[in-house]
Amino acid sequence: MILPPATLGMLGGGQLGRYFVIAAQQLGYKVMVLDPDENSPAGRIADHHLVAAYADSEALTHMAVSCSAITTEFESVPAETLAYLARFIPVQPSAEALAICQERSAEKGFLKKHGLPHAPYADIRSEGDLQDVPDSLFPGILKVARFGYDGKGQIRVKDKAACRAAFRQFNHEPCVLEKQMQLEHELSLVLTRSAAGQTKCFPVAENHHQQGILDHSIVTAERASDALAAEASALAEKIAASLDYVGTLSVEFFVVDGRLCVNELAPRPHNSGHYTLDACLTNQFEQQVRALCGLPLGDVSAHSAAVMVNLLGDLWFAGNPEQASEPEWEKLLAYPDLKLHLYGKHEARPGRKMGHFTVLGETLEQPYRIAMAARAAIGISARRE
Repeated sequence: MILPPATLGMLGGGQLGRYFVIAAQQLGYKVMVLDPDENSPAGRIADHHLVAAYADSEALTHMAVSCSAITTEFESVPAETLAYLARFIPVQPSAEALAICQERSAEKGFLKKHGLPHAPYADIRSEGDLQDVPDSLFPGILKVARFGYDGKGQIRVKDKAACRAAFRQFNHEPCVLEKQMQLEHELSLVLTRSAAGQTKCFPVAENHHQQGILDHSIVTAERASDALAAEASALAEKIAASLDYVGTLSVEFFVVDGRLCVNELAPRPHNSGHYTLDACLTNQFEQQVRALCGLPLGDVSAHSAAVMVNLLGDLWFAGNPEQASEPEWEKLLAYPDLKLHLYGKHEARPGRKMGHFTVLGETLEQPYRIAMAARAAIGISARRE
């Protein structure tokens, strides 16, 4: 068990790392952040910020000497970095788990190996691989195997010719071709697993997207029956156990013909879990700290229904597409049941997650109505995917 005032290490300085820093500091820990951006949201509030690349040997050695344990806030950190640090101090999640979650082909292979429901797919490493792709995979979605997120690195393809053109557009990077599923809706579940195998699942969230980016999440999910929510928890727990995972993990699901299909794994806290900051007794970031330090996991019960809405950089350009200006926050703060969170990012860009707000209530009806009204008041389009 690692107790305060020990120093914890965080690989990555984005908003997920920022909330980890806040949670750790509230518990009495110090935090050292490694991120190459000197203006990173987590680095700016950490006790120590190492401005260096994730493979910088001098910075990693300094972390290994200075920290009692290390974790990460996003899956694009090289798995080799975690493996190196694990030679000296505890690192969670493991490099092996991260390597599976950061590469789509490895992730799909993991799901297949463990009998977990997933969309039909094919690995595409060369144009020659397209010759063996069955027609049943079309229409499909070609996705780059690494570094694709928020709808980036994905192209919908109707046939082999379109798939070949998309593969060339991706400069022949390794890809996964997934059959395009007829979705009823999307769900996600965040859980935390301790080194002793104790698992706590947060309530299931129902997610709605715009242009491939999460727009808002609803908790508890309106269209997830008790049976479906229980199945999501069981599948997520099986995934975590099969990965021998320690830390906070998110599992995204498609609902197809009333059944769950695993879409993606995220080896970290998740955007759709931000509601836990305001609606749960213990949030996803405190759980990440607890799992890393070997503390008992907290109670994850939700004390309120909640609707979380993302605030993207597009809002900063609503008045002038050429110049960013601060949105009219007074329109959101006029709602007494609304909790506003801004991430302190140095620069707004279209599509960039700059903050979110959450509305709470005893039942879902009132927070949903308020959230949609607040969303419209600040200038977010009503269109959804």
